[in-house]
Amino acid sequence: MTTIGTLDRLPASVGGTTVDQGERAAPPAIGRRPTRRFLQVALGLLWLLDGLLQLQPFMFSGRFARQVIAPVASGQPEWVAWPVRHAASVIGAHPVPINLAFALVQLGLGAAFLSRRTVRPAVVGSVVWAASVWFLGEGLGGLAGGTASLLTGAPGAVVLYAVLALAAWPGSDEAGGRDRGVASWFPVAWAVIWLDLALVAVLPANRSTGAVRDQVEATAGQVPGWLAHVDHAVAGGVGHVGPWAPVALVVAPVAIGLLGLGGTRPRRIAGGVGIGVAIAVWVVGQGLGLLASGSATDPNAGPLLALCGVALLGVVTPASPPATPAGPD
Repeated sequence: MTTIGTLDRLPASVGGTTVDQGERAAPPAIGRRPTRRFLQVALGLLWLLDGLLQLQPFMFSGRFARQVIAPVASGQPEWVAWPVRHAASVIGAHPVPINLAFALVQLGLGAAFLSRRTVRPAVVGSVVWAASVWFLGEGLGGLAGGTASLLTGAPGAVVLYAVLALAAWPGSDEAGGRDRGVASWFPVAWAVIWLDLALVAVLPANRSTGAVRDQVEATAGQVPGWLAHVDHAVAGGVGHVGPWAPVALVVAPVAIGLLGLGGTRPRRIAGGVGIGVAIAVWVVGQGLGLLASGSATDPNAGPLLALCGVALLGVVTPASPPATPAGPD
C-alpha cells in the first residue's frame, strides 16, 4: 500500500515534461488560502460600491457638505477641525462638480483593481486617496478627538482601504499567472489595528456602560425596524452586563491583535474571531453602514475590518525545511 507521503515523492509529467514535486505542490497550497488577487478583486468591488454611493442624489446637494463632512470637525483639535471645515466649505460651494469628481475617482480605482495590468497604480491611488479622505472627510476617524470607538467605525473605513491596498500589492511572480498569498508583514498591521481599537476603548468617552449602550443604539433611529429592535435588545443586554461590557471592548481586541502575531493556528483563530466581531459590530453599532439611508459614502469599517481578517488568513509564512517523507506502510 502506498502512502500519501510516497505519492508526494513521485514526479508528475505534463506535456512530456517532468515537473518537480515542489513546483507541482506549491500552487495548490497557496490556492487554499486567500490570495493577493482575492484582495485586489474585493477592493475593486468595494471601491465601485463607494463610487455608486457617491452618485446618490443627496451627494450632489449642499447637504452632503453640511450634514456629512462638517460634523466631523466637532470635538476635534483645531489642527484637524480647521481643514475639515475648510473642505466642507469648498464642497458646499461646488457640490455637483466636486462630488462627480469624487465618484469618478472611486469608480476608477475600482475598475483599476479589477484589471491585473492596473493593480499597481490602483494601490498607489488608493493610498493617496484614502489618506486625504481619512483626514479631510473622516477627521482621522475621530482618533484625535477621543471619540473613536469600534462600535461606531474606528479606526475609519478609508484607512483600512489603504492598509489592504498595500497588502494587495502584486508580487513579482504574478505576471506569470501564479498568485501569491498575503505578505508576511500583514500580521503586524493587524495587531496595530486591533491594539488601537483596544486603546480607544479606554478613552473617557467609551469606558462606561452607558457610553457603550449609547453607541449600540446610535443608529437605531436610522435603520429598518427589525434592526432597530436588535439594537435595543443588545443595548438592554449591555445594561445587564454592566461594567463588563467596556472591559470586553478592551480585552477582546487585545487578544485578537496579539493572536494574529502567533503561528498558523493562533493566526487562524484571530482571523476567524476578528471577522465575527467585525460583522457583529457592523450590524449592531454601525447599522449595516446605513447603506439604505441615501447618505452613506461607504459601508463603514465593519466589512473592511472583516476583509482584514480574511487577509490575515492568507498570510504566507516563511518556507520551512521539507519534512522527511513517510515511507510505505
